[in-house]
Amino acid sequence: MDQERRGLRFAFTASAEIAPEGCPTVFVPARVTELSLRGCFLETSASFEVRRAVVVKIYESNEYFEAGAAVLYVKPSGMGLEFHEIQPHFRAVLQKWILAVLDKQLETQQIRG
Repeated sequence: MDQERRGLRFAFTASAEIAPEGCPTVFVPARVTELSLRGCFLETSASFEVRRAVVVKIYESNEYFEAGAAVLYVKPSGMGLEFHEIQPHFRAVLQKWILAVLDKQLETQQIRG
């Protein structure tokens, strides 16, 4: 899958849960390792088929993000998700997290440079 379609991804570590859409009580624990405005990569023992509609919840720093998503690809270590149906409040949380990662990267570059 090309980088343009996936968008810019950033290293990001947070606790998460994933469940099949329509089964909100069947959440499985996961860990986010990459995050973008369009989706994320989850490390998890759960396995869903490609294009499966899911609900994902991500928890970080006393905030959480929730969205409907679709499974884009599956690897032995987890799966890539593409977000859809993001409520405005959760979009703001996601943007805040991405900006924090960008700020941290800029600080690191300035220290090195």
